[in-house]
Amino acid sequence: MLNIDENLLKAYAKLTVRRGANVQKGQNLTITANVRDEYFVKYLVEEAYKAGARFVRMEWYSDIYDSIRYQNEDKDSMAELRSYEEEKLKYDLKNLPARIFVESSDPDALSLADPDKIAYIQKKRGPLVKKYRKEMDGHYQWTIVGLPGEEWAKKVFPKLKVNDAMNKLMEAIIHTARLSGDPLVNWQHHSDNLHKKCKLLNDLSIKNLHYTSKNGTDFRISLPKEMQFEGGSSFTVEGIEYEANIPTEECFTSPDKDTAEGVVYATKPLSVNGNVVSDFGFRFKGGKAVEVIAKTEKEKKILENLISTDEGASRLGEVALVPFDSPINETGILFYNTLYDENACCHIALGESFDECIRNYDKLSKEEKEKINLNHSVIHVDFMIGSADLKIEAETYDGKNVTIFENGTWAI
Repeated sequence: MLNIDENLLKAYAKLTVRRGANVQKGQNLTITANVRDEYFVKYLVEEAYKAGARFVRMEWYSDIYDSIRYQNEDKDSMAELRSYEEEKLKYDLKNLPARIFVESSDPDALSLADPDKIAYIQKKRGPLVKKYRKEMDGHYQWTIVGLPGEEWAKKVFPKLKVNDAMNKLMEAIIHTARLSGDPLVNWQHHSDNLHKKCKLLNDLSIKNLHYTSKNGTDFRISLPKEMQFEGGSSFTVEGIEYEANIPTEECFTSPDKDTAEGVVYATKPLSVNGNVVSDFGFRFKGGKAVEVIAKTEKEKKILENLISTDEGASRLGEVALVPFDSPINETGILFYNTLYDENACCHIALGESFDECIRNYDKLSKEEKEKINLNHSVIHVDFMIGSADLKIEAETYDGKNVTIFENGTWAI
């Protein structure tokens, strides 16, 4: 059991609802959480109704259930988008509920599942769901927050007993979520700082980025002139502020999908499709990942399946700048969870890009956005490439060369 003060859980719930999803009066809210997380979810529901939510819908999941399904159910059955699921998506498209995702999953939840089966289901099911999600993008608030799960905690702290591991992980979550003092004030201050850093980057008007590290990373990528860095709080098209990730430390944007060149190595393990992959990398040519570098054949197969999910899965949709001395990295903890590990150091992401990083994107037509040459995919998978010696040099659109990262941290 977690040894945590009830008032702290309530403060976390308030931060999640009021700052994270920023639930509006009269708005619907959907909460996705593990079945074991009811002890925290109850505070989310209470806080949501205090904020004026019209209706709160729960979507529960279970690592055990998912593992059994993947091992036993027919792949075409799992890939099917059933009529009731499609009706929920249509309802959400019409009503645009805010969304809260409580992340406590076992990083190895699907380790017994066939990687080919997982890839098949993603390929078939992904596009069916994406067409609805894409229409909703930018028009609703959402946030992801972490909560200790037993298997996750034991993965992070294998030498501790389950209860001790759970409490140790919760301590780290409390720290990275800035829950000490007044969390709402803390997050306003933090968000303002990230906005200022993004302004510095945007004022440079960066054309190309060159990453180098002693681990072998030597990688270049270009940014379309229309793109800008985003970080801190986000805003819907209608102007509602929210925090998509708690925690967050990144300034991110989307690159030209055809420009990635060179080799890049991951610096932290990645939990992908219920499997943990370590010591891997990719070789890019013409924007596409043409080679997977992995320690074992199983891990190589998992990553090859990932980048073959669809046409855009082998190309990049995000580059994100995070100092190696970030508060999350300073904990010294490897979280085995992308929400935390991606905010520990610099990362890039395979798959879907961010339209909201286009300047004045809400004023552009679909055709105008498509001309910018961003990547599109049913996946978006971040992996960490930051290191203590990472150097990032930028070439600007006016021909200047600027070092923006030196020894893994900001040089501007």
